[in-house]
Amino acid sequence: MNKLELVVELSRKSGIEKARAEAFLNSFVEVVEEVVAKGEAVQLVGFGTFELKHRGARVGRNPRTGEKLNIPASNVPVFKAGKNFKDIVNK
Repeated sequence: MNKLELVVELSRKSGIEKARAEAFLNSFVEVVEEVVAKGEAVQLVGFGTFELKHRGARVGRNPRTGEKLNIPASNVPVFKAGKNFKDIVNK
């Protein structure tokens, strides 16, 4: 499902027009990005948690040449699914 299909489905399920559904989705994504970028978590009980994890520096390998590469430390956004979401997926 891409963004347009998600907007259509949100519109259908909520009974609001597509433009409002898209505006809501855009706002939701923007808020999650801003909060996680600050290092805080967004927890939706039963659905899951969006959070920031720190990945330390490490040595990798170029698969083409086998040459060792230094990979710098970075912060990565992660999503951890909640129990209800996991239960639905595993039905």
